[in-house]
Amino acid sequence: MGFNKIRTLPSAEEIKSVVPVSKELETIKKERDAQLRAVLEKKDDRFVVVIGPCSAHDEEAVCEYVAKLASVQEKVKEKVMIIPRLYTNKPRTTGEGYKGMAHQPDHLKSPNLAQGIAAIRKMHIRAISESGLSSADEMLYPNNHPYLDDLVCYVAIGARSVENQQHRLTASGLDIPVGMKNPTSGDLKVALNSVFAAQIPHNFSYNGWEVSTDGNPYAHLILRGAVDHYGQVIPNYHHEDLIYAANVYEKRNLKNAAIFIDTNHDNSGKKYLEQPRIAHEVLRSRHYSPLLKKLISGLMIESYIEDGSQKPNEDVFGKSITDPCLGWKESEKLLYMIAENC
Repeated sequence: MGFNKIRTLPSAEEIKSVVPVSKELETIKKERDAQLRAVLEKKDDRFVVVIGPCSAHDEEAVCEYVAKLASVQEKVKEKVMIIPRLYTNKPRTTGEGYKGMAHQPDHLKSPNLAQGIAAIRKMHIRAISESGLSSADEMLYPNNHPYLDDLVCYVAIGARSVENQQHRLTASGLDIPVGMKNPTSGDLKVALNSVFAAQIPHNFSYNGWEVSTDGNPYAHLILRGAVDHYGQVIPNYHHEDLIYAANVYEKRNLKNAAIFIDTNHDNSGKKYLEQPRIAHEVLRSRHYSPLLKKLISGLMIESYIEDGSQKPNEDVFGKSITDPCLGWKESEKLLYMIAENC
């Protein structure tokens, strides 16, 4: 029992000095940040698509995938803003399994967090450099955000973290949009309380400092489905669900109200091939309702080079080692369909 100290982890400042960001990338991120804020402020009518692998475990495959996204982005730039999903920390329902590149930079070798922190930063930098697209990551561990805060343009708070006080308070200090997923219970009150908490100022302890924050006006809701007390999935992307969520959201009078729909997880029952159908249904609902047209601002899609998933001890290039993902062929079709119908 107890803690076994393995090694001292480098600070964010130390990592940034070893793996720095160029002035060119700083400019790209600044421009992308401004564009995404404009979408949430309703000053830009483009639709947002956060898309990528369930877990980004292989730099080569990830960068090849993001290059494919960049090619599509150029063709749909007037209608859609694509944000690559490069999730490097993975929550595990039981605590078992692959916990992401930040833990295990080589999924076939033992964990090494010191190497993992450097590896995720290097991968994000390379992905932006080769594509011009700044990316999204999940904030599973709030204290880790400073390692990537000069790189990512979007942060997601997962269903199991959204009730956590440290996640809510940390989100209030970020200067980029933060999506709050509904909890696994599906309780919208909990999710919207998290959005509210992230939008107001706070004083709290963070990474060894007493800090104050101004609040994040770009915190918003992500609907990802739910699970009932029998363990059965309950989607919340159908038209009636969206109308209900939008009405509840409107009553809270939150800043820059926006809803993103996660097309996988409990909305699809992890049936990844259902994602195109779900995306199409959400877009149709937007057309039927002015309220939904205003509030539904984006989709989240799990996609990679190869269809499906593999076991962590396998090594198929461009195939997920966590949740199954939609392969590139269908993903590309889906992106063009979204651009035509959003």
